[in-house]
Amino acid sequence: MGERPAGPPDAGPPDAPPVAGPRAPGRDRYFDSLRALALVRVVAYHTFGWAWAGLVFPSMGVMFGLAGTLMAKSLERPALTVVRGRLRRLLPPFWFWGAFVVAAMLVHGWIPDGQIVHWIVPLGDPPGDAWGEQAWEIVWYLRTYLWFVLLSPLLLRLFRLAPVPVLAASLTPVLVLTFAWAGPDGRVGTALWDLSTYLSCWLLGFAHRDGVLRRAKPAPVVALSLAAMAYGGWCAFSRQDGYGTYDLDENPLAQAFWSAGFVLLLMWAKAYFRIDFAGLARMRRLNRLVSVFNARAVTIYLWHEIALVLAVPLIDRFWDVPAFEAYLPLESQWFLFAVGWLLIVVFVLLCGWVEDLAARKKPRLLP
Repeated sequence: MGERPAGPPDAGPPDAPPVAGPRAPGRDRYFDSLRALALVRVVAYHTFGWAWAGLVFPSMGVMFGLAGTLMAKSLERPALTVVRGRLRRLLPPFWFWGAFVVAAMLVHGWIPDGQIVHWIVPLGDPPGDAWGEQAWEIVWYLRTYLWFVLLSPLLLRLFRLAPVPVLAASLTPVLVLTFAWAGPDGRVGTALWDLSTYLSCWLLGFAHRDGVLRRAKPAPVVALSLAAMAYGGWCAFSRQDGYGTYDLDENPLAQAFWSAGFVLLLMWAKAYFRIDFAGLARMRRLNRLVSVFNARAVTIYLWHEIALVLAVPLIDRFWDVPAFEAYLPLESQWFLFAVGWLLIVVFVLLCGWVEDLAARKKPRLLP
């Protein structure tokens, strides 16, 4: 199952340009570390299927929050230039990855229709067949990110008119969709659910960038955050009969409130305590790893499901080698996780250069 709410995904990923040296000017290692952790959590979720993973760290909400604050920062420049730049950073890696996915589905008998246009600009979920679903179902995140980018000039202007009321109202759409109107069918309805689920996280990114959270007092922020998470948790556990699990990714209302409370705490703590993880630069290997994760975030996100799919037949071949069968934990999901990451590294080396070209940088094996 893809990491997404029921009915309807940092980046997100395309917001992190490659860094030069231990720490490039303007980079915030707190945000960079959160994005790297979010990507690791996404891969772990798709490997193990842990229902509790979203409660421990709601990675998609965190990535939308990070993308929101970076988008607000970028919109200090002309909006059209910013939107064009975001599209340029996002679409070429998506096209490169999509060419392989579409070609593989065609070889396996898939017959496309007019909706194939969403493989060019993913304003809606791109079509595909059941054979390739594990690969293409993750595009929901890029689609939602793309819509937030297009809407951000308007959203930011609206937010700055009345920051606190707009933030307070940001969870209203998901409440309406849950209790009053389920939205239209098809791709429009799916996109509407995802936008409503993560709208508050995106706006919390705006609030961080504009200093709204830095001026907030600890007591109300903590109280609101815990209240939102408590309601989200209650929705997750009280609705298990309807969704079959307490997994937040199956329950948009629970996901929206839990993620909003979690991201509010992370963003407020960052602003209030001025956390920057600057000491990470002294841990050279870890700092380097965080840099690579951020510079190759789109590649890691797009290719990780294919890596996990390919890991299964690869491990099956290991059973034919007596020494591997005797000494390797071939049946363990942790072994699948490790092999999956090895293949992700291969894809980063083979395909990551597309992100450099999209960013108008010299292609490199590793940034």
